[in-house]
Amino acid sequence: MTRSAKRQISFADVEFLAQGVSLEPTLKAISDFLDQHGHLVEKVRRDLERGLKNPKTGRNGLTAQQVIRSLTLMRIKNWDYRELRERIADGYTLRRFTRFYSDRVPKHDAFNRSFNRLTPATLEAVNDVVVKAAVDLGLENGKKLRVDTTVVETDIHHPLDNTLLWDTVRVISRLVKHLDDLLPAGVPGFTNRSRSARRRMQEIQRMTPRDRHEQLVPQYRKLIGITRRVVENARLVLQKTERIHNVDLMTEIAIKALRKEIDHYCGLGDRIISQARRRVLEGEQVPNEQKLFSIFETHTDLIKRGKILKPIEFGHKVFIAESAKGLITQYCVLDGNPSDDDHVESSLKHHHEIFGEAPSIYSADRGFFSRDNIQRCETEGVDLVCIPQRGGKKTPAQEAFEKSAAFKNAQKFRAGIEGRISVLFRGRGMKRCLAEGREHFELLVGAAVLANNLMVIARLLIEKQNRRRKRAA
Repeated sequence: MTRSAKRQISFADVEFLAQGVSLEPTLKAISDFLDQHGHLVEKVRRDLERGLKNPKTGRNGLTAQQVIRSLTLMRIKNWDYRELRERIADGYTLRRFTRFYSDRVPKHDAFNRSFNRLTPATLEAVNDVVVKAAVDLGLENGKKLRVDTTVVETDIHHPLDNTLLWDTVRVISRLVKHLDDLLPAGVPGFTNRSRSARRRMQEIQRMTPRDRHEQLVPQYRKLIGITRRVVENARLVLQKTERIHNVDLMTEIAIKALRKEIDHYCGLGDRIISQARRRVLEGEQVPNEQKLFSIFETHTDLIKRGKILKPIEFGHKVFIAESAKGLITQYCVLDGNPSDDDHVESSLKHHHEIFGEAPSIYSADRGFFSRDNIQRCETEGVDLVCIPQRGGKKTPAQEAFEKSAAFKNAQKFRAGIEGRISVLFRGRGMKRCLAEGREHFELLVGAAVLANNLMVIARLLIEKQNRRRKRAA
């Protein structure tokens, strides 16, 4: 991976720079900001060198500058890896912004490997440094703060017990088939039951309400039985193939990886079987925290937020705090479906760490309301706590306060965070995480927030320069 802190410029690069290629104002402002804050790149470089025995030897990979700039560009434009590579390779301005200049742009999978070496903690630290740098430049004073939560989806199909059982059967059967191809003597004693499991799943899917009343439990009993036999047979295969002879080293490594993967999905299959048996056959109400919603994205949570169009969402809840200028000063990927009012204290503490004082206006929706939170904000020094009361009868003083002009203006300010979330979803690719795993999920959120903050800083710097020019004129 990356082994050099700074890439050496070549004669071809000198000729490239002599062409007079200029960046568009936004990209130029972001590029200048990154050049002036080299400690951001240093944090990225440490992640890229993590695990390397000697970073100063070997083939050159992407530098830290190229990684953070390419990642920012990818999220700003909401491109996938292939389009990112093609756009950089085809454009002089993007080559200059990403610091590739006249070099050959690597394939898309090189960007993927480099981005995946970053950790969520590093991106969070980079975002904190970016916000503090904006404060030091006088771009944000932290007088106003608005907070909200949203849901970022994981890349799964709608989970039903029958489809989860079918997923278990087809995945284990496919892996055992791969193992059979690698073993010299094949896999003994495994029957492929994919077709029968698929038919049972489809029969359940196509049932009418009347059929469900009469045939649902018998069909589920058959599908659960098929899945249980597949899992048991797969475990027998693992026992019989524990000792392998007469294979080369690479084949042995592939066999061990396959056996580990089969064992992993057998464990998940046990959970799916138990979950389906308890829910369908025994009629038990299984708590959400004990459910498994996907065998591929096992970290997925079920979120209910009372939305009419989307009563149930599958992914993770994300807390976001935004300043008046549009900087996202804090973000956090949450576990489960915690109440919104749990995050007021932490947001005030984080805001105080960045700006040195509490905001004058703290604005949120009614989900963040509690008497303790109102008192905590007032104790911290918030002048206007704009959180509408949730539940109960309002006192005359509370009604008068919520009808005041200051409260209404603060609520108008709060509504702006909905637009920021929309931008993150539509323009920064945060609507749905297509990568696998909780860590990649957090990387997506962190990269989207970083791109947003750099775009906001670029806009503020351009506005600041324009004001100086007007005063000078």
